[in-house]
Amino acid sequence: MAYSIEGVEGLPEIRQGDDLAQLIASATELEDGDILVVTSKVVSKSEGRIVQADDREAAITAETVRIVATREHEGGVTRIVENRQGIIGAAAGVDASNAPHGTVLLLPVDPDASARALATGLRALTGRHVGVILSDTLGRPWREGQTDIAIGAAGVHVFDDLRGSADASGKPLAVTMPCVADQVAGAAELVKGKSSGVPVAVVRGLGRYVGDLDLPGARSILRPAERDLFRVGADEAYNEGYRDGFDESQAEEGADSAG
Repeated sequence: MAYSIEGVEGLPEIRQGDDLAQLIASATELEDGDILVVTSKVVSKSEGRIVQADDREAAITAETVRIVATREHEGGVTRIVENRQGIIGAAAGVDASNAPHGTVLLLPVDPDASARALATGLRALTGRHVGVILSDTLGRPWREGQTDIAIGAAGVHVFDDLRGSADASGKPLAVTMPCVADQVAGAAELVKGKSSGVPVAVVRGLGRYVGDLDLPGARSILRPAERDLFRVGADEAYNEGYRDGFDESQAEEGADSAG
């Protein structure tokens, strides 16, 4: 088993209103089963998700649904939040890297819908049965550094669900469900890079994961709140527990006084 990843070079600087499907189709020859990994920033640019850099903090606040953790440091304050897309990460995905000077980029409003539109356009233009993953860079709890993950997907099985099958030794697999979309997004970043000006990569040889456009998108990767064991940061959890304990003790004292 083998696969290859090749960056799509020669794409112009993307601007609002550009037809990404047409630009990509004109820049590379696609085959059935290809998966295109597209940096979400170029999608944001084409969709006009750009604000002035002076409004960055306000934009982060506007994109935030829930604050998970905050940390002060010499450069200011880092906010780990859940954004409108349900993604938990720093600064709600608002980013100045690879953005026009004096501006910052917001994530696409609906990354799965953006991926679906792009996959639909590419299939129509090329006649090829391809899938699309929109990627973005996130840090990870407990681990230094960052990696790219899938924030949008269309025409791709985002999981390889092995539950109910057996491993090479014949032992049953009860929980094994690799997140193929994240694995592919991370691998493609090794070709795209952050400063090479290559926002799109073609992954070839993984056609078994390409399917219909109505497959669940990347939003299905997000863990539901009821299964989230780390819903808030450590300091926030401690403070929340302290407040709850204080409120409970005050209530008990009030009840004793009334009695």
